[in-house]
Amino acid sequence: MRDEVRRIQELLEAQAYVAEPAVATAVHLAIALEKPLLVEGPAGVGKTEIAKVLARALDTELIRLQCYEGLDAAAALYEWNYPRQMLRIRMEEHSGRSLEEKESSIFGEAYLLRRPLLRAITQPDRAPVLLVDEVDRADEEFEAFLLEVLSDFQVTIPEIGTIRATHRPRVILTSNRTRELSDALRRRCLFLWIDYPSYEKELQVVRSKVDGLGERLAGEVTRFLQSLRRTELAKVPGVAETLDWARALVVLHATGLDASLVRETLGCVLKDEADLRRTVAALDSGALEGMIRVPA
Repeated sequence: MRDEVRRIQELLEAQAYVAEPAVATAVHLAIALEKPLLVEGPAGVGKTEIAKVLARALDTELIRLQCYEGLDAAAALYEWNYPRQMLRIRMEEHSGRSLEEKESSIFGEAYLLRRPLLRAITQPDRAPVLLVDEVDRADEEFEAFLLEVLSDFQVTIPEIGTIRATHRPRVILTSNRTRELSDALRRRCLFLWIDYPSYEKELQVVRSKVDGLGERLAGEVTRFLQSLRRTELAKVPGVAETLDWARALVVLHATGLDASLVRETLGCVLKDEADLRRTVAALDSGALEGMIRVPA
């Protein structure tokens, strides 16, 4: 068990994902037990990245279903190619074939548009990684439909019949907790909570992800973000913003932080006007001076 978890951890780290043992264990159990893994946590802490690096580590396809309000089964599962069907109907207007024959000819595999869920259960060669991203943004009705699909990994298309998974996909669901998910969906999944990282872990992520970033600047960027998250913010920056800022500073050939540089690049970190105004005012007053430089 420990060796298998360590192997998963090494696979993830080989893809530049800094994986704690809890993350590697959850991924290993999701694979071994063939259960979906629900990953929750604040925005920008690397939830989606787990599915991406897992697909690369397993050398398989990543199929992503991006959830949003109003998402329905047709957009997630399948649709018919109506323009192509209409063209076929016009071509057969004078063919002399019966109505039943014409209908059967346009409701076949050639006219089926496979959306993410159907693609995930019909991969012919190997199990893909199915990422159901930001499932909390979808409606409760879609969540119930998704639960049914994840329970059986089969889909019934009235015109064709029941299609069963050729290879059971590895399923990762992510949620930012904009709404509470149902108990039924939670029971169906293994659960992993990812919080904002510690200073040591975030520094390790920055070092591994951002080329050309000096050691001093890496420490100052990480320390500033760690301190900034403890201030009163409407939209707390995640690790994604840390990496964006670090890459921007590399482009600017920065070697260390100062109040002026922080002020000029703060838009890489803060995405809310009120947060930006308060932080700039604190910078101007010198209140954040202790957050900028790493003590010698």
